[in-house]
Amino acid sequence: MKLSKRGEYGIKALIDLASRDPARGAATVKEIAAHQKIPVQFLEQIMRALKNAGILRSKPGAGGGYALAKPPDQITLGQVVRLLDGPLAPIPCVSKTAYQPCVCPDENTCGLRLTMLDVRNAIADILDNTTLADVTHRVQQAQHLTASRKLRQPSRTRSR
Repeated sequence: MKLSKRGEYGIKALIDLASRDPARGAATVKEIAAHQKIPVQFLEQIMRALKNAGILRSKPGAGGGYALAKPPDQITLGQVVRLLDGPLAPIPCVSKTAYQPCVCPDENTCGLRLTMLDVRNAIADILDNTTLADVTHRVQQAQHLTASRKLRQPSRTRSR
């Protein structure tokens, strides 16, 4: 599995929306694109796909934009990656959603398949058990840690 720019930008946009104060209302594509440094036209396509899949809702007109259609703790990264990038499996013969037989004489004893199945299962376990709420919480922790480190750093000015 390789996360495409489509998958990367989609997840970044969703994290951005999950991190917003709900009182601020919906966010426009231009706001998200500027904040996350994502090309606007590409993000518009991604946001439409996420809306069509029921992950986002949109409000037209002034004060409109996009918002999460479900709470952040109900949207997993696995859902989003599969939607935007397709199966998680690194090779088709280990995919649960897009299985294709391989050319091995015996799939049950193929060393490559057995290893890639472990890879697929590890990736799926992480992405399917990580929600947008989990990610925003980790971001907040990292921001807090970074801010506290800056406060503890000694001043670089010298006394004379």
